[in-house]
Amino acid sequence: MHFHDDALFPENQDKLVITSAPYGPEWEPDDFREDLPLTMDEHVQQAVDCFEAGATVLHIHVRELDGKGSKRLSKFNELLGRLREAVPEMILQVGGSISFAPEGSGADAKWLSDDTRHMLAELDPKPDQVTIAINTSQMNIMELMTPDDIAGTSMTRPELAEAYREMTVPAGPAWVEEHLRRLQAAGIQPHFQLSSVPQLETVERLIRRGVYTGPLNVTWVGIGGGFDGPNPYNIMQFINRVPDGAILTLETLMRSVLPVNAMAIAMGLHTRCGNEDTLWGRKGTKATSVEQIKQLVRIAGELGREVATAKDAHESYKIGTTYADADETLAKLGYAPNRRPGQVGFTHHA
Repeated sequence: MHFHDDALFPENQDKLVITSAPYGPEWEPDDFREDLPLTMDEHVQQAVDCFEAGATVLHIHVRELDGKGSKRLSKFNELLGRLREAVPEMILQVGGSISFAPEGSGADAKWLSDDTRHMLAELDPKPDQVTIAINTSQMNIMELMTPDDIAGTSMTRPELAEAYREMTVPAGPAWVEEHLRRLQAAGIQPHFQLSSVPQLETVERLIRRGVYTGPLNVTWVGIGGGFDGPNPYNIMQFINRVPDGAILTLETLMRSVLPVNAMAIAMGLHTRCGNEDTLWGRKGTKATSVEQIKQLVRIAGELGREVATAKDAHESYKIGTTYADADETLAKLGYAPNRRPGQVGFTHHA
């Protein structure tokens, strides 16, 4: 992304899109019962409260009544149907892992099978987006957790901590291409969850080969343990490689969430918060998803940056937009075109 001299002036920045992730699939309800929904009514109320606080994108997981993350797509269909009535303007973004919560004591924390995740393209009603991981990688969310982060939560149980320490994200080339094909055929926009520059490079190659032809909405996920860590140098290197026509959100975990989001607001990027990312405000004090959203709205106000309405967010994300082919996609995103036969030297747009 290119920064002009006036790029940090809020009047020259896109309106701030706030993504809320208020369903915390890695936590057990008693970890923060005031904010972790259990019943379907509580799931819906979380969405309403987040929208009213200023979030315009809702990152969705579902919990069963026993407190565990649901792996039943029928539960997602039920929630999506109710959300379309309760928050019809929000961008509904289903988490592509479905649920990575362990089934029981001592069970592995793992993403669901390739075939099961493909079924997200058949959700009814369909969401606006499904997040997609690129390239199989480690996802050790425990690596950056401090004793303060997990104090008083289920993560202090050694067997649970070990399960999450050994978690991996399965996202091989054949699965990625097939998943993108199915999502695009269903009219669902993929939202790319990327942990590092190499994954962004793979996305560019998919675009250059015409596997994906559409707007590029990206979240940089800096959670360590196989992903980038919340280091400003990592963030800036990733930003430097993202094309100007993309929309970029920053995501990290625990008490790094607020400073990283503050940087995103100042730089004209977009933010994500909620109990899936952190339970904490100030050290030792829990903060609900709604409180986190309101805090970002206040920071944006202090910087003079306007918060996006739902209509603004749909326009920024270009929901429902597709492109004809690789050439159009490259041009719309601001990438240099593919090299023509016999062409030498650097390729660049006129």
